[in-house]
Amino acid sequence: MTAPVEVVYERRGAGPTLVLLHGIGHHGGAWRPVLDRLAQAHDVIAVDLPGFGRSPVPATGLPADMPGLTAAMVELFAAFGLERPHVAGNSLGGAIALELAALGAVSSATALSPAGFCTARELRWALTVLALHRNAARLPEPVLRRLFAAPALRMLAMGMILARPNRMTLDDAVADARALRQARAFRAVARAGRGYAYAGAPTVPVTVAWGTRDRILPYRQAALARTRLPAARHLDLPGCGHVPMHDDPELVASVILATTGVRAG
Repeated sequence: MTAPVEVVYERRGAGPTLVLLHGIGHHGGAWRPVLDRLAQAHDVIAVDLPGFGRSPVPATGLPADMPGLTAAMVELFAAFGLERPHVAGNSLGGAIALELAALGAVSSATALSPAGFCTARELRWALTVLALHRNAARLPEPVLRRLFAAPALRMLAMGMILARPNRMTLDDAVADARALRQARAFRAVARAGRGYAYAGAPTVPVTVAWGTRDRILPYRQAALARTRLPAARHLDLPGCGHVPMHDDPELVASVILATTGVRAG
């Protein structure tokens, strides 16, 4: 299914709208472990960002910087007929969520291990690790499926991104590898993000939650987030890695729902 602005998305549930934004090289399917829980309280839209997952690169090209990415999200909201939805994001998606919160374009924002609070060296580390994973994801899918089927090999292959890779289903592991391999916007977005640092002042409820076992954007970055966002709610995600939705879906869903303030129907 596609929206008028040419993004692929999954939509389910009813209630106030909640838009879910994934990280660089990922896809909307990353939110599958929490979708059912969130859909009990919200009209949930999990999108493949432009140039990621199954969404094409826009005919006009990709945004050149974070303000461009944020403007693209505002345009997406308009295409869906949404007025100030709730938003939650992971990594790159977390940074976009916080930027939208600073604009007052959303009703609340939950950012899971968001980009924008790292040093230049830490950013190079994160992008290098993801690029290496992207190269490994080019293996034929039958080979990847056999690799991910073995718990020890799955831990070796995915242990930098997830703290508990064996909680992910085999199909989801293969889908994540496929999304990373096919991420047409990966290099362009990585270039655009060089030098980015979050400096906004949100005007809506915000939660920043960080996996204590995050190896991509390490947990120590949460301290800088606390300094730059003193009015936000800051939480630890114990035992979670960079993509906590698979490591502890119940915890992640509860954090998001506590931020939106909407109870399940």
